[in-house]
Amino acid sequence: MMSEFEVGILVFALVIFLMAIGVPVAFAFLGANLIGAWLLLGNLPGLLQMVDNSTALITNFTLVAVPMFVLMGSLLFHSGLALRVFDALDALFGRLPARLSYLTVAGGATFSTLTGSTMANTAMLGSLMVPEMERRGYARYMAIGPIIGTGGLAMLIPPSSLGVLLGSLARLDIAALLIAGLLPGLVLAVLYVLVIYLQARLRPNAAPAYDVESVSPAVKLRLVATNILPLGIVIFAVVGFIILGIATPSEAAAFGALSVAGLAAARRCLSFEACRKALLSTVSVTGTVFLLIIASSVFSQLLAFAGTSGAVVDWAVDLDAGPVAKLLLMFGVLLLLGMFMDQISILLLTIPVFFPLAAALGFDPVWFGVVVLLALEMSLTTPPFGLLLFLMLGVAPKGTTLPQVAFAALPYLACDALLVALLIAAPGLALYLTGFL
Repeated sequence: MMSEFEVGILVFALVIFLMAIGVPVAFAFLGANLIGAWLLLGNLPGLLQMVDNSTALITNFTLVAVPMFVLMGSLLFHSGLALRVFDALDALFGRLPARLSYLTVAGGATFSTLTGSTMANTAMLGSLMVPEMERRGYARYMAIGPIIGTGGLAMLIPPSSLGVLLGSLARLDIAALLIAGLLPGLVLAVLYVLVIYLQARLRPNAAPAYDVESVSPAVKLRLVATNILPLGIVIFAVVGFIILGIATPSEAAAFGALSVAGLAAARRCLSFEACRKALLSTVSVTGTVFLLIIASSVFSQLLAFAGTSGAVVDWAVDLDAGPVAKLLLMFGVLLLLGMFMDQISILLLTIPVFFPLAAALGFDPVWFGVVVLLALEMSLTTPPFGLLLFLMLGVAPKGTTLPQVAFAALPYLACDALLVALLIAAPGLALYLTGFL
């Protein structure tokens, strides 16, 4: 007869095995959970208990934020409001050297603030900006690098869909976690701008200047007033309502989706087709996320019941190393897993162990959540298997190779590493704004 600890090890190993042979992530966790519940909780009663727990997990008001944020981003994309932001920013930058690279960072940061989707951010920027940069004679790394770097900002700058999921799974204050990512995300965007500036100064031919149609100040003001400032309503409806205590994250997400729909209707671009595509995308993504929440949460409960996660935490705490060294070890594990797995799968595997360990080491859970999101963002662009590298390769011009994409991403990974050091040295960078909640 297997002990409870051995059953926990078996469940963990079974998840790894099922994912390794190609079983979809959610079904790998569900299959392992069924076996674990059968062995740990006693045959049929164990399975019934698992079903009861699953129902309680997804009938949680905080999870309303997930479909609302997804709907908000889908409406922005399919209604065309996001493209209007790029048109206005393009006019504002004028004849600035490397203007298209700066435009990518500015537009990407804005778009990530409004969608919270890393994949959507990268795909849209890649298909929109790379062909234009290639046509203007930009070097590949000046065209591809900013897109890969900026694509990951959606994980930090609220509203972050992955942040909501992380907060739900790790039982964190979702409002605090979303707000905590704002300043680090903006600092990261500034670091990206500095990288572009240095690259353009060192090699001016990498981003050649070209004639741009002059736009009068009056036209620029009109574009800002009509295409950019109205989206401030959306940002305020989400971030502002949370900070001011007017709404919970779930309610703020609903206000955000409503404000996007209202703006699209006011601009007469809220068509039936745009609504249909946005709703289909929302249902598809939300269904997948909720299934993963059920699978991962039951998995965490089984590991805790078996004592497996507690044993790993005790072992890690007893290691002869300081808290920062253990933090960097966890960070390295997240980067390593990111080379082979998607971000949600990584969260499902690591949350049961890493967050209790972080608490035992004395780290603020919200601060640690920001560090985890940053690690996941870096893992997306870490060679050789970062997911954003392959996504970028798919939308880049023909002839682009994976080494070229990886080389373009390296300076932006260095910026991410610098931000990690800043967060460790000055935790207040992430926690300052949470004091206003």
